[in-house]
Amino acid sequence: METGFADSEDTYGYYTVSHSCFFPTSASYLWHLETLCSNGTVSHLLLLIFFGLSNQLVVSFKEENTVAFKHLFLKGYSGVDEDDYSCSIYTQQDAYDSIFYVINQYKQLKNISLGTLGYEHDGSGLKICKQQYKKSTMLHSNDTLNIDVSTETECIFLKPQELASKKAEQKLNSSFFNLEFYRLIQVEISFKLKGIALQTIHARELPDCYAFQNTITFNNRAQSGKMKIYFDSDTDIQECKDWHIFSSVLQKNTQYILVFDGFVILSCSASLILCTRSIVLALRLQKRFVNFFLEKYKRHVCHADRLEFINGWYVLVIISDVMTIIGSILKMEIKAKNLTSYDVCSILLGTSTLFVWVGVIRYLGYFQTYNVLILTMQASLPKVLRFCCCAGMIYLGYTFCGWIVLGPYHEKFEDLNTVAECLFSLVNGDDMFATFAQIQQKSTLVWVFSRLYLYSFISLFIYMILSLFIALITDSYDTIKKYQQSGFPVTDLHEFLKDHGTVGYRKEETSMPFICCCRRQQSDDSLILIN
Repeated sequence: METGFADSEDTYGYYTVSHSCFFPTSASYLWHLETLCSNGTVSHLLLLIFFGLSNQLVVSFKEENTVAFKHLFLKGYSGVDEDDYSCSIYTQQDAYDSIFYVINQYKQLKNISLGTLGYEHDGSGLKICKQQYKKSTMLHSNDTLNIDVSTETECIFLKPQELASKKAEQKLNSSFFNLEFYRLIQVEISFKLKGIALQTIHARELPDCYAFQNTITFNNRAQSGKMKIYFDSDTDIQECKDWHIFSSVLQKNTQYILVFDGFVILSCSASLILCTRSIVLALRLQKRFVNFFLEKYKRHVCHADRLEFINGWYVLVIISDVMTIIGSILKMEIKAKNLTSYDVCSILLGTSTLFVWVGVIRYLGYFQTYNVLILTMQASLPKVLRFCCCAGMIYLGYTFCGWIVLGPYHEKFEDLNTVAECLFSLVNGDDMFATFAQIQQKSTLVWVFSRLYLYSFISLFIYMILSLFIALITDSYDTIKKYQQSGFPVTDLHEFLKDHGTVGYRKEETSMPFICCCRRQQSDDSLILIN
């Protein structure tokens, strides 16, 4: 029985099967598919640029409002955060002043703020909660302190409309604000504000409305004489209600963007359908070839030969198209102000664009000089993954060891994520001296251990593991260069193609490019199609 294969590509110096002669397709069909993918690259880029500019405005608005809130509500804020908290206080009077400063600034917000800020209409207002240990007794005679370790939380609410009334004055003068600092754990002030980003109008986009959930925490858990003040702002983008923008240019610009997004969705859908069809045909051909090889030669086709039927570039295009379609739909909803999922949309569009530009490498693969990179990556990937699994175990061991031993004495080893990032920087030769110098010399034993720890890690990973990693890739590169000169190893599949294949192209019954993408001629097992 004669068999044939269509739409093959030259990889590793021999034929890679992607379609079947049992289900033959035309050369013009492939050309249109290649053109569609090329146009998709341009549309992906334009789509990403439009969304990136819009997302940049959103991110900058959030960050600028957070900075503005810190200057508005934190008394004595210098503009620079101290470590992971905003600022700190050291006296009881400073604590009272800072708490009442927040209340007073919230009361006068509309008169002092430069932004378009307002109170929420839900009536929540200002919520002040204090958490402290239960009642205790302090004996001054022998300086003993009896404390019940169980905690209690007490809260009061100050609504915006009540702040100027006598009721608010009574609450501010109540016993709630008589803080007993020897049993105080923390004071938390939370409030909601709303705002609108008008700068998007200048970019010819509809404005976004924001809801800011701000929380100011006066942390006294350590009872060390230093109270840390944390400021946290959680921003939520909401649909603007009861507003009207009078601008025909703005409306037309929004319509043009939505039309372009629709075009991107249609082109990606067509590419998705065509590439999926190619994969399905390849899988059907693979199944027929495996059965035929088993019946005629009584042998199973190896895993590598089975993978020859699957075009990895088409799989990459399918994943990219799916992500682009979903991201474009989200972008259209965001543009119409029906959704506010900027982060999800940016991840989908950004990742899909990455895959699209990686897919452009396939066109360079038709040139032997550029194809070396692709072949080297394909050949070295399995070895590199196995090597990384082994090296990763050693890396995790150093990570946990550094976190446990050096965490209390070095800011770069305070948590696991920071330790992993610090060690990765050391592997790349970054910030080495600063890592050595910042270790606190409070404990001689820990200081000596830190030197042994850092020297051993740097020597092991830079001089040994990293060198072996590079050697694996270099070895694969040398192997590919040797194969290009003397010929690539011939597998069962390529021996079969060599013995049974003849070069030729089947003529289509029609020259219409759109019809040939949908039509398929009757199979002819006596005709072999090899590109």
